Amino acid sequence: MAATDDARHHKTVALDLIDAYARADRRMVGERSAGISAETGERVASELKVFGAFLSRRVRETGVPWRPADSREAVARTVADLLEPEMEFAVVSAWEAYSVGEHEAARARAHGDPLVFVHMLAAFSAAIGTAVYGREELLPTLRLAAELPD
Repeated sequence: MAATDDARHHKTVALDLIDAYARADRRMVGERSAGISAETGERVASELKVFGAFLSRRVRETGVPWRPADSREAVARTVADLLEPEMEFAVVSAWEAYSVGEHEAARARAHGDPLVFVHMLAAFSAAIGTAVYGREELLPTLRLAAELPD
């Protein structure tokens, strides 16, 4: 896989996870996250950070009311019952630290598992993205922003 194909693949996995969380589809979340290795997880998490930053800017630009406490509650609601209890707890705990800028504490709470970051960033992007765009417009907008075909 060429570098551009590799990057496209990681963006696609990230978008698929955002979509799975936006749909609250437990089976889809499991399928999309299955097989994500430590190396792949880091790359997918990197793409999810880009989507999260894009959506955070859009929230500010559109004036949708969104506070840090909203993101903590939204991530907890988004992952509820979609992950195994241990992963759900790790994601919520890591996000509580990450959302207030305590990135090292978030890593400690994730126990070095990149999949925790993948889930928390995908859940955040789904939550904030649906607040701005709604579920139907979220993925087409992110695909356009990522320069990926529909």
